[in-house]
Amino acid sequence: MGEHETPADEPPTDEARAEAPVQHGCPVTDSRGQTVLHPTREQYVDVVKALADEGYGMCVDLVGVDYLLHPNRPVADGVTPERFEVVVNLLDIYNRRRIRLRVQVPEHDAVLPTLFDVHPGTEAMEREVFDMFGLSFDAHPDLTRILMPEDWDGHPLRKDYEVGAIPVQFKGAPS
Repeated sequence: MGEHETPADEPPTDEARAEAPVQHGCPVTDSRGQTVLHPTREQYVDVVKALADEGYGMCVDLVGVDYLLHPNRPVADGVTPERFEVVVNLLDIYNRRRIRLRVQVPEHDAVLPTLFDVHPGTEAMEREVFDMFGLSFDAHPDLTRILMPEDWDGHPLRKDYEVGAIPVQFKGAPS
């Protein structure tokens, strides 16, 4: 176990909490050797900008996660787990470094600011999170569906989305 880790069944001591690492004002954890920052929604864009200034110039991935069935998952000390989470993976090509951000997004106010001004390549990724999970991104240039038809009801990757069946007709198959 690392210096600040405790067994899963034991809560961290006051000493471990006092020494918990922080970067850009965010709690920091480690996930299999990768640094993970846990910014609030208010810190999100400023932290990404600061990381871009430090060399993390590429947003490799931006995804949504619905933790409806896992509300008590582990998060950093001081972070309140919410139903939704947006996970962002940034890459510093020149120094061969990766960093991950995990932002908690409450179900009753499922909105984050867009990263489009910092990383224009996130435009499609944010649209996919919007389409599949129903999370919105303030100031996004074109927050419309990207995978589902415009008239589709619901968000298919939400854990409470009812699973249905859509008949598929294959070319040359008997009707």
